Amino acid sequence: MILSNDIIELRAPEPSDLDLLFILENEQTRAECAFTTAPASRNQIWKYLDSYDSDIYSTRQLRLVIVDKSTGQPAGVIDLSDYEPRDRRAFVGISILEPLRGRGLGKAALSLLCDYAAETLGMHQLSAQIAVDNTASRRLFEACGFKTCGRLRSWIRRGPHYIDALICQRLFV
Repeated sequence: MILSNDIIELRAPEPSDLDLLFILENEQTRAECAFTTAPASRNQIWKYLDSYDSDIYSTRQLRLVIVDKSTGQPAGVIDLSDYEPRDRRAFVGISILEPLRGRGLGKAALSLLCDYAAETLGMHQLSAQIAVDNTASRRLFEACGFKTCGRLRSWIRRGPHYIDALICQRLFV
């Protein structure tokens, strides 16, 4: 299944996405949002792609590649993680290649994913954790109907310092 709107397509990861995922997984600015502390190798990413399972009900996560329709090229990824089927909720994360940021691809992808989560998966809500000083990400999620509902103090470590994180949530009523 390919999800699509006027600007982007969302599709399952393919072996040809190895280079895209290698760049995104090892991007320095993404490190504070990642759950790993070591670089990902091409071999690790290849194994991930080779064994990728898109069944959110069994894996409790879903990764989709964002394809820019104007070029036909992959531009980033959007993820659902920590999916809870009983409560019908998940966290969402998005990463766009740096040269392609600011072109509306993230908003198009997040809007499409929200529609898919609500209508197809029957989810009740999505949440996101955003560094308090990440204004671009805050604007993106606010533009897609997410509301700030909490603040985690000293949540993200940057070298010897800590910054707060915001929890944003979108309810599908």
